[in-house]
Amino acid sequence: MEKELRTAFTKNWSFYSQDKKKGYSLTFISKDPNLDPKVRQNLIDTYFEIYPTLVKTFNNKSTHNVLFVVDTAYKAVAEASGNRILFSAGYMKAHPTDIDVVTHETMHIVQGYGYSAGPVWLTEGIADYVRYKYGVDNVGSKWSLPAFNEKQSYKNSYRITARFFAWLEQNVKEGLIAQLDSQLRAHKYTEESWVELTGKNIDQLWGDYSKNPDQLALKYSSK
Repeated sequence: MEKELRTAFTKNWSFYSQDKKKGYSLTFISKDPNLDPKVRQNLIDTYFEIYPTLVKTFNNKSTHNVLFVVDTAYKAVAEASGNRILFSAGYMKAHPTDIDVVTHETMHIVQGYGYSAGPVWLTEGIADYVRYKYGVDNVGSKWSLPAFNEKQSYKNSYRITARFFAWLEQNVKEGLIAQLDSQLRAHKYTEESWVELTGKNIDQLWGDYSKNPDQLALKYSSK
C-alpha cells in the first residue's frame, strides 16, 4: 500500500532532487515539465546562497531542511507554509529572472511567527525589507522599492512598507527591524513596541518619513 501511495503521489512530478550543503538541505519538486532547467538551478543556488545567512542573522532555530515545489495549478506568485515554499510555474515562466522571490519566501520560514503574532503588513513588510537588504540579484529581477507618495500608508505592506523600514534603519535606529522580528516570533509585539524601541509611535515615525522620504540611500544587489 505504501508503495502504491507513493507512486500515486509522485506520478505528476516532472523533476525531483535533494541537495545538501554545509548543514542545509533542499528538496526540489517540479510539477511543470516545461520548467527551464536554468531557472530551476537558479532557485536552488539562491536558496543555498541566502537562506543560511537569514537563519544566522534572524533565527538560528529555524529549520535547515526546506522543500521547494513548483506547481502548474498554483496561480499566485509564491507562498511559504512550514518548511515548504510553493512557486507558481506560470509566474516563473513569465519572470524567469526573479530569483529573489526565494529570499522573500525563505524569510517567511525564518520568521516562523505562527498565528496572531502581529499584523500582516508588518510580516510582509519585513520579508520585503529583507529581500531588499539581502537579495542576491534585485537588479536582474527588475525589482525595486517604489518612490514615496502621499497616498501611501505603512499598512500598504510589501515594498511600500519595506522602503519605510529601510528609511527607519538609516535614519532612526539600525537593527530595528531585527528587533521587531524577534518580538513577533516571541509573540511579544504590540503597538507599544515602536515607542519602546524608538521613542515614537508608528504614526509619528511615518509622519517623519513622509516629511523627508528621500533621505535614504538605496543600493540594489546585482549579479
